[in-house]
Amino acid sequence: MKPLIVLVVAFILALMILRATKKVWMISFAGRIAMSVMLLFTALGHFLYPEGMVLMLPDFIPFKKAMIYLTGCIEIAAANGLLIPRLRKLTGWLLIIFFILVLPANIHAAIHHVNLETATNDGNGLNYLWFRIPFQIFFIGWVYLFAVKNVRLPANLKTTAE
Repeated sequence: MKPLIVLVVAFILALMILRATKKVWMISFAGRIAMSVMLLFTALGHFLYPEGMVLMLPDFIPFKKAMIYLTGCIEIAAANGLLIPRLRKLTGWLLIIFFILVLPANIHAAIHHVNLETATNDGNGLNYLWFRIPFQIFFIGWVYLFAVKNVRLPANLKTTAE
């Protein structure tokens, strides 16, 4: 839930700041800024709670702690790549693949009731998946719209403030 709040608040703030400074609605750029902020927020968890993150990984994954740090670094790299115009689309596609690849870890964590912050097995459990799976699909859609497709307002809706 925290990443969703970070994403939405960052989007609204970026949208308003861009509107005030550029005098146009820069929806895709605001969407990429928001996703970048959210990715930096979630990457922080990889470094603050590595033991809890390790519990999220299925047994067949080798070098679990290294994998946690690597995925945190991937999130930081993606946060930057979304903001570099020539890397935006490639980063978007790679991020979509990343979101698909990490979903099994979230499912494993739910099945085993992993509490990320305490590194214990007293988390929300399977009920968490009713939120997490749609949330992951939402992330994928967000990245597709704002990074891959680079959605823009129709010309008749673009207004400039004097």
